[in-house]
Amino acid sequence: MLKVQQNYKVGIYVRLSKDDERAGESVSIENQKLMLTKYCEEQGWNDYSVYCDDGVSGTTFDRPGVSKLIEDAKEGLINLILVKDLSRFGRNYIQVGQFTDYLFPMIGCRFIALNDGVDTLHNDNDIMPFRNLFNEFQSKDTSKKIKAVKQAHAKMGNYLGCYVPYGYKAHPDDKHKFVMDEYAAGVVRKMFAYRRQGFGFRKIARLLNEEHILPPRDYYYQEKGVESKGYRNHLWNDVTVKSMLRSEVYIGHMVQNKRGTLSYKNKKQVDKPKEDWIKVANTHEPIIDMDTWNACAEVDARNYKPRPTKDSEISLFGGLLKCMDCGFKMRYSQETHTYPKKGKVKYISYFCGSYARSGRSACSAHIIYLNPLSELVLDDIRHRAKRVLEDEDRVRRELLEQKAKQSDRQLKADKSTLKATEKRLAELEKLTQALYEDKVLGTVPEAVFKNLMVKYEAERVEKQMLVQSLKQKIADTAQDERDIEQYVANIKKYVAVEQLDRGMLLELIKYIEIGERKEKDGQKYRDIVIHYNLVDKAG
Repeated sequence: MLKVQQNYKVGIYVRLSKDDERAGESVSIENQKLMLTKYCEEQGWNDYSVYCDDGVSGTTFDRPGVSKLIEDAKEGLINLILVKDLSRFGRNYIQVGQFTDYLFPMIGCRFIALNDGVDTLHNDNDIMPFRNLFNEFQSKDTSKKIKAVKQAHAKMGNYLGCYVPYGYKAHPDDKHKFVMDEYAAGVVRKMFAYRRQGFGFRKIARLLNEEHILPPRDYYYQEKGVESKGYRNHLWNDVTVKSMLRSEVYIGHMVQNKRGTLSYKNKKQVDKPKEDWIKVANTHEPIIDMDTWNACAEVDARNYKPRPTKDSEISLFGGLLKCMDCGFKMRYSQETHTYPKKGKVKYISYFCGSYARSGRSACSAHIIYLNPLSELVLDDIRHRAKRVLEDEDRVRRELLEQKAKQSDRQLKADKSTLKATEKRLAELEKLTQALYEDKVLGTVPEAVFKNLMVKYEAERVEKQMLVQSLKQKIADTAQDERDIEQYVANIKKYVAVEQLDRGMLLELIKYIEIGERKEKDGQKYRDIVIHYNLVDKAG
């Protein structure tokens, strides 16, 4: 029991969390101060200080106000702590108990929770542990309710973030919606255009910085007309660029619930598994079209990482060329030769990556120069575009026939197998139901029931997996027509193109196979096969 003191140095502690704000004035900071200072005056305690935490949860003791309070109590600067109720001091019943039952008595500090009737000067505080436990349960229940409300909003497509995504601005009438910001949307389109050309995230960030475009947070504060908070270098970086270029918000979809706290006690933010994300499609106006999104996704999906040239640029065919014989990516090479009349001449070529790594024992050089390759690819693109413009229906029909030859027989077999498998699944359902009924009636022994159930369940799982696989294959076949439509739309734009650029190549071509130079009847030749996007092969 604490020794009674006449002269108390009181530490008044007040706290308000964001959740408490819903309760109104009754738990406000000012209301708590008024109540506790009045109590001090009534007791004749005129030596008091106020410690405050505003907008901080009581489930953690990592709060500046309470930390200072406890530090001062240990130093003897205060010897009585006064709070409105136990929940103001904290909602973690274990930690609260450690302070009130052990630390404060040990250092001779009295503790009073006014509304709960708790005073460590007396011994009749048996109810205190239960109050602490109740406060923690209440905090846990509140946390669950808030999460449920947030998830409900997310499932309705309502935006829950603090900052509107770059490219948009807050809706004037609805805080859960946003509208397009034309300037920032233009920057977003520029970023996707760079990515479509195959530029890396760091390169895109550098280009934006060179153009003196404000990064998202700085732009936000500029539009608000206030000074940017916190220290930053005020520059774009590769992490920001990567995050934006992979955000489905720019194609009109809302994806939320990607991060959350470990628990209602531990507020550390962690990434959630993808299956827990909440996605709602078509909630707002998209900034980029699906063609651009898919083209950038194709860049992401490529297995190569094109090496930059000596000028720190990605070469025209970087990552798009493969050795026809060994399958390795072709490497970029640049050489400069000096001639008496021409002066310095730069030669750009590509050669087999396996040859570069391991020499002739691995593969031959397969060297090919940039200019003749560019002319060949450009001619092929223009030729295909011309054919589409001359007779689009014929090209579409030929491509469909080509696809049909490859897949028609397999498609029929898949559909037949799918029909038979779905029929068997229905039979298994009936057999399982009948087996349960026979077991209830006692006509089937327990051992027989268990064996048959294991057998039926194993077959059911196997058949369900087969159904999913077959449906996906059939869906992929149906996708062929949409792929061909996309190919036709893309290729015909380039009927009069005069020069290749990287964006065009990435839009049209998956990869190009380069064969080794050969000679027949005194004539040199090589095989080159161009694999176009959305079409199996062309050469």
